[in-house]
Amino acid sequence: MPHASLTIDPAFVVGAIDRRLFGSFVEHLGRAVYDGIYEPDHATADEDGFRKDVIELVRELGVSTVRYPGGNFVSGYRWEDGVGPREQRPRRLDLAWHSLETNEIGLDEFARWSAKAGTELMLAVNLGTRGVQEALDLLEYANVRSGSTLSDLRVANGTPEPHGVVLWCLGNEMDGPWQLGHRSADDYGKLAAQTARAMRQLDPGLKLIACGSSNRQMPTFGAWERTVLEHAYDEIDYLSCHAYYHETPGDLPGFLASPVDMDRFIESVVATIDHVRALRPGRRRVDISFDEWNVWYVDRYHEEDKVTDPQVWPIAPRILEDSYTVADAVVVGGLLMSLLRHADRVTAASMAQLVNVIAPIMTEPGGPSWRQTTFFPFATTSRLARGVTLSVDVATSTYETAAYGDVPVVDAVATHDASAGETAVFLVNRSVDSPATVSVDVRGLGAATVAEAVTLWDDDVHARNTLDHPDRVGLRPTPSAAIDGGTLRVELPPVSWTAVSLR
Repeated sequence: MPHASLTIDPAFVVGAIDRRLFGSFVEHLGRAVYDGIYEPDHATADEDGFRKDVIELVRELGVSTVRYPGGNFVSGYRWEDGVGPREQRPRRLDLAWHSLETNEIGLDEFARWSAKAGTELMLAVNLGTRGVQEALDLLEYANVRSGSTLSDLRVANGTPEPHGVVLWCLGNEMDGPWQLGHRSADDYGKLAAQTARAMRQLDPGLKLIACGSSNRQMPTFGAWERTVLEHAYDEIDYLSCHAYYHETPGDLPGFLASPVDMDRFIESVVATIDHVRALRPGRRRVDISFDEWNVWYVDRYHEEDKVTDPQVWPIAPRILEDSYTVADAVVVGGLLMSLLRHADRVTAASMAQLVNVIAPIMTEPGGPSWRQTTFFPFATTSRLARGVTLSVDVATSTYETAAYGDVPVVDAVATHDASAGETAVFLVNRSVDSPATVSVDVRGLGAATVAEAVTLWDDDVHARNTLDHPDRVGLRPTPSAAIDGGTLRVELPPVSWTAVSLR
């Protein structure tokens, strides 16, 4: 049986946990917006047409920020299409996802939804088919109180108060050949810097995010980051990272090790950021916004979902509606642990996405909503991970993977909230056939007790929640979690994610 040991000491701090680490993402894609958050004929719909059952689940999930409106969608989006009287809004072809966009929901409506869901709005500007002026126009409409043409237009459209958006993404995945307006790192870096400078002239308090690589496997990875930063370092606050993972047939052990790749991705980007920083005066620091991450079975989209007929442009098609397993949820829990482990430099993140599209929340038109397996580790981590991340060295055995080499069987991260007197320990057992025991030295916490211990696992690692069986998988109490003589002892089932709260 594998064993792991670690020590928790509040004196060894990695960094403060920014609540923006628990963000999500809503794109005009598939049924994320229409038949997702917005269904005016649904029994739970409010006065704005938003499903109240979905809002309640978003609040339960503990989402802090929501990135909008894309994603690939934003590189062809004209924001002004989505404001003003609905009956006058144009219907546009969305080239990114081969869909018809009705523009029933735009900035003003989505900002209202975001407020109802208790989240902070993160806006992306179109730097694919548009540029500096259009970004300034959107900023003026969104954030200026009144007195100018565009701010007065927002007021006339029924939103008297400015949206006050602080977080802005300067385009999306501009390194990707699939992106409308794709360009070189040199060209994008110049445009991002120009756009950032102009936006700060209007509102100096903005937090701006430049596009990093779409994934670590891009042939330009590393060089893209360096070049963009050489142009834009002094103008931005974050550089983005994106990563998706999926299980391949016959390689569950490798899939469970996916957070090791996220660790290495983050550390590589931090090294590049700090290299560029070292070559310039001042001590200004750029952090990472990991604003797309999740499990995504992208091959299924290309093989089954993708629409290519130039005469067929569906509205809100059922695409990217992955049904998540226990193994998927364990990996999601591990990816959250990776983000926490780098809380000193990853200070914003967005799980992609939120509803129906590779999402922890699913809905059926006219029917119920339910939690996917991935809902549970996100909601629990968002609730328990407060204060600071602590440095813990996990002593455990390793196993070999084809993609990542030798990786630890047991992964662990700990957080500590001194003001509340609470500590959380998050654990993953990657063994596919054996439970693991964990010993945690908690003497540095004083007289700690176990306040809560829950585990996500199942005898069937591919069990999932569905419309017909929405509660098949959930969190279970962890009866083995107990403190004895200053040591927390926990037994972890195979392929499991566990959270323990101490007070």
